[in-house]
Amino acid sequence: MTDREAYVAFNLTEKIGAVGVAQLAAEAGGVAAAWERYPNRTARAGGDVDWRREFSLAKKFGVAIVTPADPAYPPRLKDVPSHPLALYVKGDAAALARPGVALVGTRRATPYGLDQAFKIAEGLAEMGWSVVSGLALGIDAEAHRGALAALGTTVGVLGSALDRFYPEENRALAREIVQKGGAVVSEFPFGRDADQTTFPQRNRIVAALAQGVVAVEAPFKSGTLITTSIAADLGRTVMAVPGRVDSRSSQGCLALLRDGARLVRSAADVDGELRALVPAQETRDAPPLKKKPRAAKLPRTSAADTPPSPAVSVEEAMILRELDAEGVTLDELVRRTKLPAAKVNALSLSLRLKARVRFFPGNRVALPRSP
Repeated sequence: MTDREAYVAFNLTEKIGAVGVAQLAAEAGGVAAAWERYPNRTARAGGDVDWRREFSLAKKFGVAIVTPADPAYPPRLKDVPSHPLALYVKGDAAALARPGVALVGTRRATPYGLDQAFKIAEGLAEMGWSVVSGLALGIDAEAHRGALAALGTTVGVLGSALDRFYPEENRALAREIVQKGGAVVSEFPFGRDADQTTFPQRNRIVAALAQGVVAVEAPFKSGTLITTSIAADLGRTVMAVPGRVDSRSSQGCLALLRDGARLVRSAADVDGELRALVPAQETRDAPPLKKKPRAAKLPRTSAADTPPSPAVSVEEAMILRELDAEGVTLDELVRRTKLPAAKVNALSLSLRLKARVRFFPGNRVALPRSP
């Protein structure tokens, strides 16, 4: 047995972590020797630990298993005493070692929060930062999309095993992350479903992989504040985006700012806080941070080449006049336009197909994101 195989074996149990393994390895003369002496070889799911099966499944699913014994294990994560014993990586494992910024926030995001997550992530990716997040609905997903829009690198950290992907709604997004040079990663062995214990563990990895963590939008009681607390304990820079003082969705970020988090208005603010930290933390596994040229995006077209926007009817124009970037509920549109509810629904759907509006949770309709 090799040390990397022993790490995977230990990871299949539930009564020991990185600190305990390190202590046993020091006494036994190595991780493999520690496993040979370890008495509690019962898998979390029951039965004997079958580490060979993990490697077989990894090959089947096209997944790389990276352990602290491997050169590809990200240095920032390895410096954390409670680092994962194994990482299951779909995509480019080198993405985990790139200089990164974590963007985190609520699943029940407002249009404002979603726009900020997208724009900040897009700007950071253009500057050469990798964007790290938890592949959850809401802020996390929009941060990944922003990085992808800038042709940048993004890393999604799951709160479940790769073969028990959660949430299902973001499976296509995870596939796009992998296809475009990023990575989707989990510390959980195959077969592990997401539960209330897995997400705090996921948050630990999100915080550890990044130079700094930005809370984009979060209520006062949320997993986002768990992530920022972990980040502070690890010595990472904690930042937050301000929001409305009367918005429940912004109370967590406002509390962070009150307690000393750095205020973030744009990607430039984040870059200004973190860029000076990169040289001291870079390793041979992390390529130098450099800005991605905006020219990588599609070239601008002249007015003559730009196709006209789809025409809108008089009634559709009535809907558009009542909208803003924050969004209006369908019920409020009915009240304002005095049109029948069925008509408002049909008009809003027509405008969505014409890319003139966006839909958000809570039956809210909003104008498109500004360029």
